[in-house]
Amino acid sequence: MLPRVVIVGGGFGGLSAARALRNAPVSITLIDKRNYHLFRPMLYQVATGLLSADEISGALRSIFSHQKNIDVLLDEVTGVDPTQRIVHLRRGDLPYDFLILATGIQYNYFGHEEWRRYAPGLESLDDADSIRSKILCAFERAEEMASIENAGEEEIGRQLKFALVGGGTVGVEMAGELAEITRMELGHDFRHIVPASARILLYEAGPRILPAYPEELSIQAQRHLESLGVEVFTNTRVTSVDADGIVVNGEKVPAATVLWSAGVVASPAGRWLGAETDKSGKVIVEPDMSARNLPEVFVIGDTAHVVAPVRNMFGIQSQTPMVMPGVAQPAMQEGKYVADVIRSRVTGRKQPKPFWYWDKGELAIVGRAYAIADLRFARFAGFTAWLTWAAVHIYFLIGFANRLFVTLQWLFAFLTKRRRVRMLPDDPP
Repeated sequence: MLPRVVIVGGGFGGLSAARALRNAPVSITLIDKRNYHLFRPMLYQVATGLLSADEISGALRSIFSHQKNIDVLLDEVTGVDPTQRIVHLRRGDLPYDFLILATGIQYNYFGHEEWRRYAPGLESLDDADSIRSKILCAFERAEEMASIENAGEEEIGRQLKFALVGGGTVGVEMAGELAEITRMELGHDFRHIVPASARILLYEAGPRILPAYPEELSIQAQRHLESLGVEVFTNTRVTSVDADGIVVNGEKVPAATVLWSAGVVASPAGRWLGAETDKSGKVIVEPDMSARNLPEVFVIGDTAHVVAPVRNMFGIQSQTPMVMPGVAQPAMQEGKYVADVIRSRVTGRKQPKPFWYWDKGELAIVGRAYAIADLRFARFAGFTAWLTWAAVHIYFLIGFANRLFVTLQWLFAFLTKRRRVRMLPDDPP
């Protein structure tokens, strides 16, 4: 019987590992609680109506339809017994010879899970649909108030106030997109309100937005957001969230729409294994990506705390190792590496050298045709950075059709200043 490799999570890491084991003498079972692979870096574009859900996702069964050594299970993992080598699922147990945990992260509400109800985070297609409905409903409600109810300016202003908590990549991207929507794309659609009067407030507890980027790029990103009308507040901590808005530094800020992107916490994989974790719950791994004292269990992507040597785009190695950032590239490279380790063990080949990271830099979009790029050897912002961002993200989308449709949607939106996905569900949030 072939050794069984169980992969938990169909994100970038799990997908890369499964694909890299295509021709290996193993039997693979991929488990995910959702039936699709999601291209999360572009999820905010679904939440703001620029793209539809199917353009940035792909059904896992379809992706692996021609890979004969893999089964896909739609289920949720509830625990792991590393002694017996069993994965506990909601509907049964599954034994393994090798286990790859690529279970990702979730937003951290810092002990206030009740805030999630009022300030959703952007983690799945359902979240994107809900947030898009929430945004559109705010404008519809404000129009209704102004045309029928004769509500006061204060209440209409609350409806047209959008508070984003967290100045990381997702918060900045959402703020930029909201500014574009209100200033350009909804301008002629309403009769009793002025969408451009909407206020977009971005709160960051640290000293600057985009803290993972060099300071000069953070400053340029903030200046561009402010030129779009976004109000950026740094060194400002949100201490409470409810149905009426947020509390900031002891002061109530009324806002009908609050969106959360203020930090993340790892999945419970560390608790499942009883493994050593860092302060955010990420499993501390060995140089071969295995959990300590569990050589047959590998942890990758945002689930793992990885410190590894780094080479730049030209292959030159840095003098000091770095902690892997929470982006797609490390997860993909770790997935391929772990697949190589497993293949070497089952075939008796020499195990590969410890993992090292090929650092291709980081990119973040800040608004319409504007982005920042840190390629390590070069840093720049503006339209050129946006073209680089667009090319990279199109390349890594799943399937030719998605690449084509996304390119056409971007071109349509750029030329017409309109968004295609504007329909509301029958029972909006």
